[in-house]
Amino acid sequence: MTDEIQDPDKFVTVGKYIEAIDAQMAKGLLESAGIECFLQGENANSLLGAAFRARLLVHKQDEDSARQILGATDGEPSDQEDDGDL
Repeated sequence: MTDEIQDPDKFVTVGKYIEAIDAQMAKGLLESAGIECFLQGENANSLLGAAFRARLLVHKQDEDSARQILGATDGEPSDQEDDGDL
């Protein structure tokens, strides 16, 4: 068995939200579970309406746990992974 080395600086998108309040609630859920996360683009929504969605990002190694937690909410989980480093 070989252990895959996780890059601690790699983040993936686990949710996309049109409303900033929904994004904040999802972020709060993950933070209360001890998962480090952040929102990207939450303030762009107020500038251009529905043109942008706030993206909720977590460390790659926390992706499965985060998706499990968010699966119990009404958030819109992301169907695509973000392979870019932030």
